[in-house]
Amino acid sequence: MKYKVVVWLLLFTALGYSQTFTKRDSIFGSITPERAWWDLKHYDLNVSVFPDDRKITGTNTITYTVIDEAKELQLDLQRPMTLLNVTQKGKELEVRSEGMFYYIRLKEKQKIGETYTLSVQFSGTPVVAIRPPWDGGFTWEKDSNGKHFIANANQGIGASIWWPNKDHAYDEPDNGTDLTITVPSDLTAVGNGRLIDTKDNGDTTTWHWRVVNPINNYGINVNVGDYVHFSEKYNGENGELDLGYWVLRENLDKARKQFKQVPMMMEAFEHWFGPYPFYEDSFKLVEVPYLGMEHQSSVTYGNRYQNGYLGSDLSNTGWGLKFDFIIIHEAGHEWFANNITNTDVADMWIHEGFTAYSENLYLDYHFGAEAASAYVIGTRRGIRNQSPIIGQRDVRNHGSTDMYYKGANILHTLRQLLEDDAKWRNMLRGLNTEFRLQTVSSKQVEEYLSNQMGKGLTEFWDQYLRTVQIPKIEYKLDAGKLKFRYTNIIENFDMPVIAIVNGKEEWIFPSSTWSEKEFNETISSFAIKKDFYVTSEKIED
Repeated sequence: MKYKVVVWLLLFTALGYSQTFTKRDSIFGSITPERAWWDLKHYDLNVSVFPDDRKITGTNTITYTVIDEAKELQLDLQRPMTLLNVTQKGKELEVRSEGMFYYIRLKEKQKIGETYTLSVQFSGTPVVAIRPPWDGGFTWEKDSNGKHFIANANQGIGASIWWPNKDHAYDEPDNGTDLTITVPSDLTAVGNGRLIDTKDNGDTTTWHWRVVNPINNYGINVNVGDYVHFSEKYNGENGELDLGYWVLRENLDKARKQFKQVPMMMEAFEHWFGPYPFYEDSFKLVEVPYLGMEHQSSVTYGNRYQNGYLGSDLSNTGWGLKFDFIIIHEAGHEWFANNITNTDVADMWIHEGFTAYSENLYLDYHFGAEAASAYVIGTRRGIRNQSPIIGQRDVRNHGSTDMYYKGANILHTLRQLLEDDAKWRNMLRGLNTEFRLQTVSSKQVEEYLSNQMGKGLTEFWDQYLRTVQIPKIEYKLDAGKLKFRYTNIIENFDMPVIAIVNGKEEWIFPSSTWSEKEFNETISSFAIKKDFYVTSEKIED
């Protein structure tokens, strides 16, 4: 998901980055004992959508394996949705609720290593999203022909805004999800993965979609509209990949033109990140009545068939108008968010920092390094540095929205420390291999990159991810002598940078104490290469 620069919200207070969390935050954001003992294997989610009433009803059959001594089983469902009943092997189970948290008392002994299923019935009128995708819920719109146009987006608020599930990032269904959607017969329902079957019920039609790979719960989506479909094949690294497009009937011609960027995206990202992670589930773009979201194998699109971000360039350099922001950014999440998923939303920069950086890499691949550099540096204008990128764990705290373009600039800076660009590419591809279809922490990603670079990067990560301090290089010039040091840094931060001295690149190695470097000529000009996310200031004696 992409937050528009002018509406970014602070998630911490300015002093001490403190925030008050509630009991609800702790239960929602932590791996509670009632979540920890069972390992999620599969969701079979069957929903009926009633557009005129803005209502949904459904059943979620949950398959899980017991991995520890059983306790009550926690499921989450936010009001005004209602959990109607829970059964196991045909027997109704006792359920107690604490707000959105439902605790199920199991009658059958839950044996470690054994696999079980629960069937959960639910219904209600889900929260209406006022400003999707920034708030969560359902969007109930109509197209220009008066046909219903419906979609959900719920990354921040949680998937439990509309269906009962284990609503925590750490556990994904290992064997994927079946999503069956019943809608009025004049409409089409599009979900994740591949279409398995359709059933004509007379006044309604049932659409059965299937994802065979693990999937994060916020990535499961329902899209309903007067859709038309077209497709193509992409010859990718892992063979033939199906690319499918579901768009409103009225926009078919626009989509055929604009979506020519999808194979270009796939070519660039497979180059940088490795094979598309979900060949088995295909890749889709689905038009929706909001801006867009990274729903796995069902990326949603609402950028009005134009380049840039709703026609604007977030970098203010011109390069942001060379691509359709939603196609590139949201598809980039297939590698970072859907393949590699944060285990706690405090580390969501793994999703957003790498994906914001993917915009830069798309430009690098198709337009060259200078374009990519200009773009990512240009996005710094949106960085606020009022709270750290890393949030507080176990309370569903997402950290600062600087995770987007500060995150991208952190990665761009890290890239500068490698003289071999091929190694950088191999590291990005390696991430998607090492952590394929896994949930991971920021620490795991940091350690992987540090190990691959062969450098101790603890201070680098702590400086940029866990403080708001941007390193400043103070310098003095005296004929052919350069003096320099870092300020505004944590202890032991000593990242080398490239200085431009009299038009020539020179590595310098600042630390918190003054250093000197002599040149064979008078220094008439000095600057730090802009690709490094640091500031500089000349100091006069």
